[in-house]
Amino acid sequence: MSQDEHTVVTATDIRRLLEASNKPLTRRQLSASLGMDKESSDQHIRPVLQAMMATGEVVRNRRAAYGLATDMALIRGRISAHSDGFGFVVPDEGGDDLYLSPRQMRQVFNGDKVLAAVTGVDRRGRREGAIVEVVERAHRQVVGRLLLESGVAMVVPDDPRLTQDVLVPMDRVGNASPGQIVVARIDKPPTLERAAVGEITAVLGKADEPGIATDMAIFSHDLPAEFDPAVIDEAKAFGATIDAAIAERRKDLRDLALLTIDGADARDFDDAVYAERTRQGWRVIVAIADVAEYVRPGRPLDDEAYKRGTSVYFPDRVIPMLPESLSNGLCSLVPDQDRLAVVCDMRLDERGKVQGSRFYEAVIRSHARLTYDQAQRIGRGRDPALRERFAGVCDNIDSLFDAFDTLFAHRQRRGALDFDSQEVYFQFDPEGRVDTIRRRSRLDAHRLIEECMIAANVEAARFVGNGELPLLYRVHEPPPAEKLENLEAFLRAQGLKVNWKEAPEPAQYASLQKQVSGRDNEALLNAVLLRSLSLAVYQPENKGHFGLALAHYAHFTSPIRRYPDLLLHRAIKHLCRRQPLDQFPHGEKAMVEFGRHCSWTERRAEDASRDVDERLKCQFMLRHLGEQFDAVVTGVTSFGLFVEIVEFGISGLVHVSAVPGDYYNFDPVSHRLVGKRRGLSYSLADRVRVSVQAVSVEERKVDLGLAGNDREA
Repeated sequence: MSQDEHTVVTATDIRRLLEASNKPLTRRQLSASLGMDKESSDQHIRPVLQAMMATGEVVRNRRAAYGLATDMALIRGRISAHSDGFGFVVPDEGGDDLYLSPRQMRQVFNGDKVLAAVTGVDRRGRREGAIVEVVERAHRQVVGRLLLESGVAMVVPDDPRLTQDVLVPMDRVGNASPGQIVVARIDKPPTLERAAVGEITAVLGKADEPGIATDMAIFSHDLPAEFDPAVIDEAKAFGATIDAAIAERRKDLRDLALLTIDGADARDFDDAVYAERTRQGWRVIVAIADVAEYVRPGRPLDDEAYKRGTSVYFPDRVIPMLPESLSNGLCSLVPDQDRLAVVCDMRLDERGKVQGSRFYEAVIRSHARLTYDQAQRIGRGRDPALRERFAGVCDNIDSLFDAFDTLFAHRQRRGALDFDSQEVYFQFDPEGRVDTIRRRSRLDAHRLIEECMIAANVEAARFVGNGELPLLYRVHEPPPAEKLENLEAFLRAQGLKVNWKEAPEPAQYASLQKQVSGRDNEALLNAVLLRSLSLAVYQPENKGHFGLALAHYAHFTSPIRRYPDLLLHRAIKHLCRRQPLDQFPHGEKAMVEFGRHCSWTERRAEDASRDVDERLKCQFMLRHLGEQFDAVVTGVTSFGLFVEIVEFGISGLVHVSAVPGDYYNFDPVSHRLVGKRRGLSYSLADRVRVSVQAVSVEERKVDLGLAGNDREA
C-alpha cells in the first residue's frame, strides 16, 4: 500500500498486521508495512495505537513494540485492594483472581483496570502477577484527612481500600487546614517509584459535621451530583403539564381509581396500581411513569441518565438519575395530576397465575397517594377513619390485598425465596445529627407492591423477548460451586439433608427454609443460605432469576430511578407502536455494554449508601460507649464474632480475645467458636449480650465485648 493511497489507518489495519506477524511490532515496523514515513506515522498510526492501548486491546512492551493483549497471555481485570497493602486482579473473563504483592499495588488504586501477567505461584498455591499496563484509572480524586508532617502535606484517603496517601505540594493546599476532610484531585497517578501527587480542590469540613458523611461518599465514589445546565434546560423545556395532543392519542384511564403506595418520605412516584374482581380471578393494572416519552436516545438527558445509571438514596438526601423537574415533577405520578404512563394490564386466575397481559400507552390520574402504613391500616386493619378519608379508593385497596393474597400464594408454590429482613432508618435532630436509629417493619402493604411489580416485570420481559427486541434481563444465577460446597458442609453439620445432586433449584432452598421455620436455627439457616447466593446483574442473555424462581425477569417498574427500566420502556413503546424492529435504537452489542455499566453503577450506589450508613452508625455509637445491648451473632471467624445489635441494626466485632473464660477453636463447617476446656460454643444466630468498647468512625468499626452472657459461670 503506497503512502498516497493510505489516507486513514484504522484499528482493523493494526489488528490485521499484529495478527499476521505473530509477534509484537514497533511503530517503525508498522509504518514500513503500511508504506508510511515518520511524519505520516505520527499523524495516522500513533493516535490509533493510543486508542487501542486505552481500551487494553494493545500493549506496548519495554522494547517499545506493540502486541495484542490476547496474544501476550495477559489478564485484563479490575484491581481489588486489601487494607493490609496487597491486592488482586479480578479477571474480566472470570476465573481465579491474580495475587499482587504490596510492591505491585504501589502503582494502582482499588478499582483500576489493568493488564497483568502471571509471574509465578506463591507458597499458598495462588497465582502471583505483575502489572503490565494500567488501562483505566478508577479514581480522579480521593477524599480524606489532610495531614502536615515535616513540611510535607498529604491526604490520607478515607476509603480503607485506598492504601496510598496522596502527596500535595504546599502551594496546592489552598485554604485547607490540617485535620480537615478534603477532596484531592489526582494530577499524577502513583507509580512504583513514587506516590500519587494531587491538589486540594474542595474542603468538606470536620469529620463529625452534620451532612459530611454524605458529602464524603459523593466525592469518594465520584458520583455525578450536579446536572449540567443543558440537561436541566432540556428537562424544564417539557413544562409542568403533559402535552394534551399526546394524551389524546392514548388510552384514557383517568377515571380508573389508580393509586400510589410508597414510603412516607418518597418524593418520586414511579408506579400506580389498581385491581378489580373478575369472573376468572382478578384484573391487575400496573401503570408506570412514561419516562421514555421525554428522555430520548442521544440527547443530553439520556447521556446523563446513562452516566448515572441509577438514583442514589442517602439518609439525608437523594441524588436523582433525572433532574427534579422530571423525577419529582412531570414524570412523578402525584395525585390529581394527569400523567403519561406505560401500562401492564394483567389477568390473574384464582390461584394467582397470570393468564394473559397486554401493554399500552395511557394517560392516567392517580386518585390517592398512600403510605405503606396507611394502606396496611385500610386494607388489613379496616381503620374506619382512614377508610372514610380514602373512601374513593377503598374498593381498589381491598381488591389489591385480595389479589396480593393469591399472588403471594403462587410465589410460595413456585418456590421463590423470601428473606424477610428489617431495614433501619435514621432520625435526625434539628442540627442534622443522628438522633436515633429505628427498625422499619415489613408489612403486607410492602409485599403487595412488591408482588405487583414482580408480576409486571415478568410480563414486560416476556413481551419484549417475544417481540424479538434486545433487552437487559435482571439475571440472578444459581449459587456458584465454591459457595455450594461450603453450604452443603454446613447443612450436613446441622443434620439437614442436601436434596439436590449437582445444583439446587429455588424450591429446594425454599424447602429448607420451611423445614426450620419457627425453630431456634431458622435465622442461622437463612443467613447461610443468603450468603451462598450470587449477585444479580443486568445482561442481555437470559439466564433466569434464581431467587424469585422465574425463567424471565427484567426491570420495568422504576424508570425514574433506574436506567435499565428506561431501556425496557423504549422497547415496549417501540412494539406498541408497531415500528420496524431494525429501527430500534439499541442493538445487542450495545446492550452488553449497557448491562455492564448499569450493574457497575448499581454496585457503586450501594457502596456509597452503605458507606454513609456505616459512618452514621459509628457516629451514633460514639455516644453509647460502655453501654450494653442485646445482640445476635451474624458471622463467625477464627478471630472472633460479628454480631448485630438488635435494637439499632448496627454490626460490630467481638474479638476472640474478648470472648472470656476459655481458649477457642474455629469450626468453619458449623460456623462456630468452640471452647477448648469448657466446651462453650458460639454459633451463627446465637443471642448474646454485648458492651460497646471502642468505635472508629474513620475505619467504620465498632468493637464490642461479651457482657453478662448467661453461659458464663
